[in-house]
Amino acid sequence: MSDATHGDRNSDFSASAWQTAGKAAIYILLIAWTIVCLFPIYWTITTSFKTAPNVMQGALIPWADYTPTWLGWRSLGLSPDSIGAESTVRSEFLKRALNSSVASLASSLLAVILGSLAAYGLSRFSYKFGYMRNSDILFFFLSQLILPPVVLALPFLVLYKQLALLDTRIGLVLLYTLTVLPIVIWIMRDQFESIPTELEEAALVDGLSIWGAFFSVILPIALPGMIAAFILSLVLTWNEYFFAALLTSTHANTLPVMVASQTGSQGISWWSMAALSFAAILPLIVIGVALERYLIKGMTAGAVK
Repeated sequence: MSDATHGDRNSDFSASAWQTAGKAAIYILLIAWTIVCLFPIYWTITTSFKTAPNVMQGALIPWADYTPTWLGWRSLGLSPDSIGAESTVRSEFLKRALNSSVASLASSLLAVILGSLAAYGLSRFSYKFGYMRNSDILFFFLSQLILPPVVLALPFLVLYKQLALLDTRIGLVLLYTLTVLPIVIWIMRDQFESIPTELEEAALVDGLSIWGAFFSVILPIALPGMIAAFILSLVLTWNEYFFAALLTSTHANTLPVMVASQTGSQGISWWSMAALSFAAILPLIVIGVALERYLIKGMTAGAVK
């Protein structure tokens, strides 16, 4: 009995050791992947405080490999010693940031509204346009993403010139809405299909109209998917460069165009580009953290309902 008991204890200890080793390996892999994902952000932040020799020497650790300076931020007029003075670059940065904010937020919101309505129709009703059914219509929307942007460059350039939409925010909003609309429709269609139709039927029996059932029952449950689609659309439109550089010149230029302009005949001002890049992605980080709370809240509300 004692040998058997001793053997069982060894077996339990071995199983526990393997479980601990497996968990440790998983945590090590997760930590390594986190470092890989966050390293570009770390490099961008630290580079904004470097000088030219520090960049060329590949210094990575502040105060160990180099002494941080405000050179990159001073070039944007955003350093502590220049924030109170007049700065043409800072004014241009704020204008570009406003253009990016208006174009991204408006187009993402519009795409989520239109895409959610289209996705709800595709998930609840059967359509027939010639040989096309619901699945064909959905694939048609998704197939628009296959076209490379350069194919649409000349048509949009001619169209926007005729409509007087060149170098305007409304032009970017309309174009960005069309760009991310297929993604929103695809995401929201799966979201609505996961919601049982019995909930709507019960709401209709209780006396609600179709729109009343949609806004009071379906919409709160689908809110997590709408927020996810909004965040994805916001990231895609905020970082869009090709059409922003093609269709704008002075009044509606966005931040990605300004970041790309840091390259010149004398080389790349890495410290200025790093400071500008981090200042450009900072609003996305703030919005992502803020909307994550509403995402969790929406998931909880959907589960309760």
